[in-house]
Amino acid sequence: MCGITGFYSPERKFSPSQLTEMNTLLSHRGPDAEGYFCEGIIGMAHKRLSILDLSDNGNQPMTSHNGRYVMVYNGEVYNYREIAAEIQKGSTNQIVFKSSSDSEVILEAFVKWGTEFVHRLNGMFSIAIYDKRDEILWLFRDRLGVKPLFYYDNENDFLFASELKSIRAIVGKKLKIAEQAINQFLNLGFIPSPLTIYNHVYKLAPGSYLKVSRNGIDKKRYWSIYNAISDKVITKEKEAIVKISELLASSIQYQLNSDVPFGIFLSGGIDSSLVAAQAASMSTTAVNTFSIGFRENQYNESDYARKVAAFLKTSHHEFIVSHNDAMELVDKITDVYDEPFADSSAIPTMLVSKLAKKHVTVTLSGEGGDELFFGYGSHKWAKRLNNPLIYFSKDILRFVLKNMSNNSYKRASKLFEFSEKSDLPAHIFSQEQYLFSHGDLKELLTDSSRLSKFQWPFPEKELSRKIDPMEKQALFDMIYYLPGDLLTKVDRASMAYSLETRVPYLDHRLVEVALNISPDLKYKNGISKYILKEILYQYVPKSYFDRPKQGFAIPLVKWLKYELRYLIEDILKPEIITQYNIVKTEEVEELKKRFFAGEDFLFNRLWLLIVLHKWLLKYG
Repeated sequence: MCGITGFYSPERKFSPSQLTEMNTLLSHRGPDAEGYFCEGIIGMAHKRLSILDLSDNGNQPMTSHNGRYVMVYNGEVYNYREIAAEIQKGSTNQIVFKSSSDSEVILEAFVKWGTEFVHRLNGMFSIAIYDKRDEILWLFRDRLGVKPLFYYDNENDFLFASELKSIRAIVGKKLKIAEQAINQFLNLGFIPSPLTIYNHVYKLAPGSYLKVSRNGIDKKRYWSIYNAISDKVITKEKEAIVKISELLASSIQYQLNSDVPFGIFLSGGIDSSLVAAQAASMSTTAVNTFSIGFRENQYNESDYARKVAAFLKTSHHEFIVSHNDAMELVDKITDVYDEPFADSSAIPTMLVSKLAKKHVTVTLSGEGGDELFFGYGSHKWAKRLNNPLIYFSKDILRFVLKNMSNNSYKRASKLFEFSEKSDLPAHIFSQEQYLFSHGDLKELLTDSSRLSKFQWPFPEKELSRKIDPMEKQALFDMIYYLPGDLLTKVDRASMAYSLETRVPYLDHRLVEVALNISPDLKYKNGISKYILKEILYQYVPKSYFDRPKQGFAIPLVKWLKYELRYLIEDILKPEIITQYNIVKTEEVEELKKRFFAGEDFLFNRLWLLIVLHKWLLKYG
């Protein structure tokens, strides 16, 4: 796990000192070593967090054995040993590998197979490879978007980096805020790929690669979640359980490979408990587990995590969080995430990462389980709202719910506020979390003429089979929410403390099977994540999980009303709202008034506005 940066400039606009500046800003991603390659039109730099082969032989930039290619790389490729054997197979010129790291194998795989090498990689990665002879730069990102990769493309200037801050440091004066990105942030709580908060700066899409040459930029998708959907569906429960259990165990076995200590984030929920259970069954020593709890009992799952840890006999560590801990991170979040990012669970994620780093350098996490196996309330809402009776009654239902006194009903009324079924996935996602809907933004923004509606170009006719509403909602999560929010949250939070986090559920082999399990086995008899639960109960008693699902959330409603109220008063005061003139002052004042009058469900909207204006105050 590392940080990578670089430039490609035929006009030679960038200097070695600028490359050093870019790389230094990523020191948290790799405190163990650094390296530079600067030659003619190219500059590449690397910050290393040593995980495999702790010697200097694993340092980067790394040059291929034939001397033609140079690489910087962030991530882990778990099947590198098999790839190394395949490289040697049938070769008359056997390569003598100088290290035991995956980096050297990846580079030689590119030398042998060209861009097709990426199909052989099982892992999480962002890779930059430069061809010194032909002056071509290649950038690759893993299939699901676990590892980040940003690039700036404007007026023949090209920069890339693991984090946005490195690009901003060099071309910050040229950067203009992207209005479309602000619209989508207020609607979704994050800025989805390929957008960033700036014009001309992009996120490389998951499963894609770029070819950068003097002739310009070519982008190609080498893996698509849509293409992974097969016309053959697994309908037999036993078959699904066996396949997923075996694939998850294989993924975990791969991801336990490390030359440094490892641990597991354990929330006490289904996904992380299953990862911990399978990892514990493979380890000859007690596995380290880490959890976060809150003093407010309503949000405290640490008791559940502790109970699971005790049953699995792990070496368990926990940290009980207070509002004071959160206050220390509120300002830091702006710098850690670089652009507006409203997932408040970033705070406990950063805290549990800080705790884990005291004991280990690698952790495993449970991201992906909910998206693959229907774990969210939004998946149930997709099923409901696609029901013809509910669809044609939506206006009446919205009116009735909106005028009820119960806050939960008022909040639910917004879910019925949509026009076309094609809008449903993004709308359900937005309103299940009670963010600003497209209609809300028309009233909120000072210039609604610049409002752009989120569009999902869903290729329904290109799929191998017709998918049901729950599958479609889950696909939205896999394509947008997972890389744009959850994986971003975990990557920046863990790497802020030089901690590598791996995600076993997102092994592409497991993903490709899970996508083709019958929806009736994912949501069965009213039970979400049915398949995963049946696997988990082979390791941990079912009684440990007889409770409603609880997200990894902080008590933000209470904190905004009391301990963190200063954020509303200081950041959302009329002078600041007027200064940036993005949203209407009177609309913000009305939101504040309603929230403090008891409409607690408005807290996420206020948090969105706080995050946006805190970012604007620093970088706007």
